[in-house]
Amino acid sequence: MKNVSISRAFSLTKDPFLTLNWPEWVERSLRGDCLSREEARDILQCPDDQILQALQAAFEVRKVTFGRRVKLCVLQNAKSGLCPEDCHYCSQSSISTADIDKYPLMSKEQLLEGAERAIGSKATRYCMVTSGRSPSDEEIEHFCDVTRAIKRALPLEICVCVGILSDAQAKKLKEAGVGWVNHNLNTSERYYPEICATHTYHDRVQTVQNVRKAGLLTCSGGIVGMGEADEDILDMAYAAREIGMDSIPVNFLHPISGTPMEGFRYLTPMRCLKVLCLFRFLNPKSEIRAAGGREVNLRSLQALALYPANSIFVEGYLTTSGQQAQEAHRMIEDMGFEIESPKSGQ
Repeated sequence: MKNVSISRAFSLTKDPFLTLNWPEWVERSLRGDCLSREEARDILQCPDDQILQALQAAFEVRKVTFGRRVKLCVLQNAKSGLCPEDCHYCSQSSISTADIDKYPLMSKEQLLEGAERAIGSKATRYCMVTSGRSPSDEEIEHFCDVTRAIKRALPLEICVCVGILSDAQAKKLKEAGVGWVNHNLNTSERYYPEICATHTYHDRVQTVQNVRKAGLLTCSGGIVGMGEADEDILDMAYAAREIGMDSIPVNFLHPISGTPMEGFRYLTPMRCLKVLCLFRFLNPKSEIRAAGGREVNLRSLQALALYPANSIFVEGYLTTSGQQAQEAHRMIEDMGFEIESPKSGQ
């Protein structure tokens, strides 16, 4: 892991007296036109005193597709630790010494109980996640069986995150009723070797393509705050647009003791909000999820994430805690938004 300074991670901001062309960018984004790289960079680097303008503009784009609805999602860590990969940000990786629970794949009954808890949290999407490079065929069959059982009993959208998938495995998940597969790009192609050496950026793109080929919806975003430059964040946001991601989780690094990135504390609430606005302008019709690390990095400003993002996680993450459902419900209501209800026939 290379040492990365804050000056390396963040480029200089624009002239604080510069007024950016928010109305034109809203119009063009809604038309489906792609903002230029310079314009996208202006959003990412906009002066802090324009953050309210940026959020209002992003909301104008958000509300055309999603109104004031907020989709709640719940993660279930279905297999924890025991991973051979060396992802530098992850507490479950082979090079992590973080003190986490480690256990094999959960039973069908345990995963069904998790789905019931998701319903109790007013979530509409339940995402089952496993550590590891890629699933065995037996694990795929297990998730297919669990998915069929959930779909028979509960009005939940099902997402799985199980690592690198083959064409055949993706097709089986689709046939069982899985709707989404999460497999994040994580960062730019250029910066990827700095965060992982046991697989490549291309491996991740290939899995996303396999998911799409099988008729599944794609859930793929990344993590900011890992020492990347502005250009890497722009590359990732443009890649999400070019691939046509259906759902884009934007994670904010939560540095965990025992990982190579435990000292990476570069993010500020303003920075996080600007990143969300960038992703919304470049991906106007995609779900944008304020995902892992939201609570730690946005802190007292996390409610403002609802302006560009139409979705959040509740009840914690894989190995870290997060905002509890009741608190999230209150935040959504206080901001004048509404919790999204399950769709009929889901």
